[in-house]
This record gives sequence, C-alpha cells and structure tokens, in this order.
Amino acid sequence: MSTSKIVVEAQGPVTTITINRPQAKNALDNEAAHGLADALRAFEADPQAKVAVLTGAGGAFCAGADLKELGGGTDYFPWAGSADGPLRAPLAKPVIAAIEGHACAGGLGVALFCDIRIVDETASFGVFSRRWGVPMSDGTTVRLPRIVGQGRAMDMLLTGRAVGADEAITIGLATRKVARGTTRAEAEKLALQIAGFPPIAMTSDRQSAYESFDRDEAAAIQREMELSLEARRQESQSGAARFAKGEGRHGQFKK
Repeated sequence: MSTSKIVVEAQGPVTTITINRPQAKNALDNEAAHGLADALRAFEADPQAKVAVLTGAGGAFCAGADLKELGGGTDYFPWAGSADGPLRAPLAKPVIAAIEGHACAGGLGVALFCDIRIVDETASFGVFSRRWGVPMSDGTTVRLPRIVGQGRAMDMLLTGRAVGADEAITIGLATRKVARGTTRAEAEKLALQIAGFPPIAMTSDRQSAYESFDRDEAAAIQREMELSLEARRQESQSGAARFAKGEGRHGQFKK
C-alpha cells in the first residue's frame, strides 16, 4: 500500500517503507501518520514480508509531527497511545530504521519504535519539540529510557538537545553507523540477512526480549521458555543437524 506521502516497496521478504515529505523534513501530518500506520499493518499481515526497513526521503528521517498543521488548529492524534496509532506496540516482525538527517521530536519516537537503528554521520536525534511545548505522545518517554537508560533519557527529554550519530552509537541509541548516504542500502542488506534465519526462533527470542520489561526476572525466564517451545520442536534439531554436517562453522553461512 502506497500513498504520495508514504511509499511502500517490496523486494522478496524485505519491505521498505519511506516517509515521503522531504519538503517538510518528513514531518508527519495526520494523513501521513495514518498512512504510516496502514503501511505497518499491511506489512505485518503479509505472510511473504519478513522484515521491514523504515526510512525517510531526501536526506531526513522524520522531523516529528507537522507543526504547521498543528499551529493551524488541527490537533494530532497520539501515535503511540491511540488504537490506530502507527507506534502503538511493537510489530510481530522486525523493523529496521535507516536514519539520515533529523530523527527528532516525534521522529525520535518513530526511530525508537524500530528494533535496530542504522545511521550515517548526518543523523541527529533530539526532543526538539521541547521548545514549542509539544509533549511526547509517540512512546518516546517509555522507550527511550529502556534503550539508553533513565539518566541519559532525562538529559534528552528535559534539555531537548541534539544528539549526533557518534554519541548516539556510544549511548546505544543508534545500533550501527555506516558510510554517508548508504543507510537504506545497508538496512535492506541486513533485513535480507535476518529474513533468511529460521523464523520461529528469531521471532520468539525477539518477543521474549520485549515482554521481559513487564515481568520480574523469574517470570521473564519462564516466559522465554514458553516462547521457545515451538522453535525447539520445529527448528532446533534440523538446525543442529546442519551444523553437525559442517554448515556455519567459523561464523560462515551459506548464501
């Protein structure tokens, strides 16, 4: 599903979703936010789609909500807190962010929604809406402390300062830094690699990691065991047999 503001491209198991409002640094007006939610839901429902790449057009990732629309009297709906919001809860499949330029205000929330964040030297994160009195309603106040820790999250939330690519890597906000202008290509390459792994174990491990935040350690480990059962029954023995025959030795995988 594509609109002029949200472009969706599929290549085999990889779906690339591009926020396409470069004239506004890919800020999301309400139409684009609903379009992003529709694109994410369509990806999740497509059995052929295994991993998504989320990026922005024209050298920016996402500058948050469209303040011109908001300033004109149109209220925006909460991207994380509303039932039809694009960032309500993690999808059942991995999403990789390819970030160049600004990922600020609500755009930071879009980046945090993703499992992996790949950046180049132009990437910049920040709660820039702090100066305009626009609160976070995109999951940032919940997801940012879980990723970078409470202290660093408070520094970003209270000051609204910019965090560049290198600092983002240092504090764990960004996952990988690649050559300038290559974030989408590198993210799609990584997505294709992830899509090639046995899916049940990969999905259950990912789900366990997300669900662990809501449980104490003993309950989280119990849930990990529960989630692992299907993969143990369906994938583990065949995978171990492939390894025993020599596949994957020394970190090498068949293409």
